[in-house]
Amino acid sequence: MTKTVVLYPGLGAGHLTPMLQLAKLFLQHGVAVTVALVEPPVKTPDFSATVARAAASNPSISFHVLPPPPQPPSTAGSSADDTPRHPALQMFDHLGAMNAPLRDFLRSLPTSADALVIDMFCADALDVAAELNLPVYFFYASGAGDLAVFLNIPSVRANMTMSLQEFRGSVLSLPGAPPFKASDLPEELLKDSEAGKAILRRMFRRMPESNGILVNTFESLEPRAARALRDGLCVPDRATPPVYCVGPLVSGGGEKGHECLRWLDAQPDRSVVFLTFGSLGTFPKKQLEEIAVGLERSGQRFLWVVRSPRGSGQNLNEPLPEPDLDALLPDGFLERTKGRGLVLKSWAPQVDVLRHSATGAFVTHCGWNSTLEGIVAGLPLLCWPLYAEQRMNKVFIVEEMKLGVEMRGYDEEVVTAEEVETKLRWVMESEDGCALRERVLVVKDRAAEALKEGGSSYVAFVEFIEDIETVNRP
Repeated sequence: MTKTVVLYPGLGAGHLTPMLQLAKLFLQHGVAVTVALVEPPVKTPDFSATVARAAASNPSISFHVLPPPPQPPSTAGSSADDTPRHPALQMFDHLGAMNAPLRDFLRSLPTSADALVIDMFCADALDVAAELNLPVYFFYASGAGDLAVFLNIPSVRANMTMSLQEFRGSVLSLPGAPPFKASDLPEELLKDSEAGKAILRRMFRRMPESNGILVNTFESLEPRAARALRDGLCVPDRATPPVYCVGPLVSGGGEKGHECLRWLDAQPDRSVVFLTFGSLGTFPKKQLEEIAVGLERSGQRFLWVVRSPRGSGQNLNEPLPEPDLDALLPDGFLERTKGRGLVLKSWAPQVDVLRHSATGAFVTHCGWNSTLEGIVAGLPLLCWPLYAEQRMNKVFIVEEMKLGVEMRGYDEEVVTAEEVETKLRWVMESEDGCALRERVLVVKDRAAEALKEGGSSYVAFVEFIEDIETVNRP
């Protein structure tokens, strides 16, 4: 009889996209898949459009949008000028309230699911799985190095003898990671805030309660972290569930006819630097001007995605207006760089650009999806982290994997035009840059090998499916 799993992504395209790649992996192994989706608390047309595209592109996968939870009663005595809750707390509250609709949906399935696979932000769903006696696994959409560090952090924080300010300035040596500055941790983990406490308590503290953790990476990319996780070194006070490195799970692309792809067709092989910073990555006008000046002075071909600056206090879920390139970039920049550079407004078909033969380097915010897409395309990474776990990813990319270099100044007021010019020339023209490109091409081949039958990620996924059968066996 065919096994069935239910996948439960968190909020945001950055979490749905890799979960869909995981769904395709299940299908390849003969497992039926249903994806239970949570509508954002603030309804947007983007959500419906994303679901429609996903369903149209994946007809073998069932999609179900969970109904919204009942509205909680208003709190007596609350005032209109109450301080808004932190976005992380709003997210956890919303996902926690979805437990009831999720439970009802799982009970309504004509055939009971064999396992529930949840996003790393959906730890409250562990309670639903326990109530239904259903095996539950986390899908960790970032790297094994991050996971090794973050599973350690609850214990580190609980046993701290220094102030948070002293902690911020310290260097940490944790199993599975090279020494790194505590200030490279996500900002909320460096505060004694309710949001930081919730992240520790409702994510990393609860992950070991699961039956296992799937990680979107491959063994040879992060051997030290994979070994530390497997040996149980990252959760010092209790057992670590099995950890399965099943990646790289990245989108296959397939965009056709976009203007930038036609432009790339006319460029020499491996000659173009691609700059893009994720769906939430924005810069103020001053930083955009520095990037533009650096690009112009470098003499390199480039493809650059520019988004409108986000206003102070603007909600991350609010769509940004189309950027006014003439107002944001230096006078005459677009005309002077015409032919060797192309600036796109807001979006590009990233996977297709990265895999195009003309693309030679990738300036990235170090989001894990983008990191893997760059590695799979065989591109050196110029690391410019912005938020969340991206600084940690930068540490692993530069110090551990040796697949990129840091754009200096990202943690200060501005990355200067001089730094942009210098790093682009270095990666595209120098002997050291050539050596970096050769290292990435070797890892590109290893990534492909990991997914083939008999490869490390293939074997890990088969082991995971066998473990589901063992857990379900009476």
